[in-house]
Amino acid sequence: MASYLSTTGEEQQAMLEKLGLTSRDALFADIPVAVRLDRELALPEALSEMELITLMRELAQKNTDLDSCTCFLGAGAYDHFIPSVVGSLTSRQEFYTAYTPYQPEISQGTLQAIFEFQSMICELTGMEIANASMYDGATALAEAVAMAVSQTGRNEVLIANTVSPEHRQVVQTYAHFKNVRVREIGFQNGTIDLNELEALCGAQTAAVIVQSPNFFGVIEELSRVADLAHQQKALFIASVDPISMAILRSPGELGADIVVGDGQCLGNPISFGGPGLGFMATTKALMRKLPGRVVGQTTDHDGKRAFVLTLQTREQHIRRDKATSNICSNQALNALAATIYLTLLGKAGLKEVATLCLRKAHYLHDRLIATGKFTPAFTAPFFKEFAVIGTTAPEGLNKDLLGDGIIGGYELKKAYPEFEYGWLLAVTEKRTRQEIDQLVEKVVKHCD
Repeated sequence: MASYLSTTGEEQQAMLEKLGLTSRDALFADIPVAVRLDRELALPEALSEMELITLMRELAQKNTDLDSCTCFLGAGAYDHFIPSVVGSLTSRQEFYTAYTPYQPEISQGTLQAIFEFQSMICELTGMEIANASMYDGATALAEAVAMAVSQTGRNEVLIANTVSPEHRQVVQTYAHFKNVRVREIGFQNGTIDLNELEALCGAQTAAVIVQSPNFFGVIEELSRVADLAHQQKALFIASVDPISMAILRSPGELGADIVVGDGQCLGNPISFGGPGLGFMATTKALMRKLPGRVVGQTTDHDGKRAFVLTLQTREQHIRRDKATSNICSNQALNALAATIYLTLLGKAGLKEVATLCLRKAHYLHDRLIATGKFTPAFTAPFFKEFAVIGTTAPEGLNKDLLGDGIIGGYELKKAYPEFEYGWLLAVTEKRTRQEIDQLVEKVVKHCD
């Protein structure tokens, strides 16, 4: 058992003697006196364990969290309900402490969990193969761009301006060092401008990228985008909300070549922005271009079901300098949480969650419009998130709401300056009618 006790003076003296030294100062003889700290560290007096726990609790209570506030903020991270069994299972030591499953004979549990995750992502997205998860939705999208460029040999990608601003920034960063040109396509009524897309999509376009539901929460016309991309032999990359897939047609059905997204909403807490969980799925034709790993199912010497790392073709430790991605880690613990979440809910449960999000979001939308204080930013259909235009700046509104224990929406002008009074709100299955009505009541008072 490891010891949590510090070394005694006698032990420290024995260590110094072993090194042939007479004092601790002798350990630092090679460090010039001028750069040494000549005083004691400016630290408070030591606390007992009980005192330290009390202090940390007091400090933690100064934070605003989702247990003490009602949240209507989305913009990429969503306050969905997480069944307690998810945390109970992911904290088991065989999962929590597991390392990379390079030795399949002793990693069957981890490999099976990843295999089940891949299978569920394929079912949700309508694609043929998925990898063993990614860092987050942003890097998954950037890796999909690298994949498309490698597959087509072209050096230009078209990305809708309705894709998450943060995801677009990550794509730009990746593209800069790969000499890939990224061109943004504007929007009409909250969805990608198809006329502009058709005009710009050409012989050098490696991929067209669309998010649906997009950053505004609006559902895009994926099949039309797929047709325009494929007419120019470009790949179509779709970034999706996995929960929405329970009630919407899958991107695979609508012509997507690569599907990515963020799985935070699948049993993973917001947790100050991380760690995240990215997923990626594609067709068999692009299987060997997938970054990271693919866990496969096989049989062992006795004919029993077994799991192995089937493909790692793009990783640098396999292909060295010929690798087209350096993604190795796959956020397996977060993927496990998503797998447990999806298993618990099943098809019917996930559909119920998606339906509740849809109905509650529309209820709040209609109530806000009915106050006369807001107008719809767009009239296109939306899922669990929507944008409205108010009569006052949302900064003050959010500040007032926070004082009442409500986390308000995202200020659209941060990413879209043209929407000075734009407010983006998200409604998940956790929000009750009482909480929604209370938000509307507080908003009306503020606007008056």
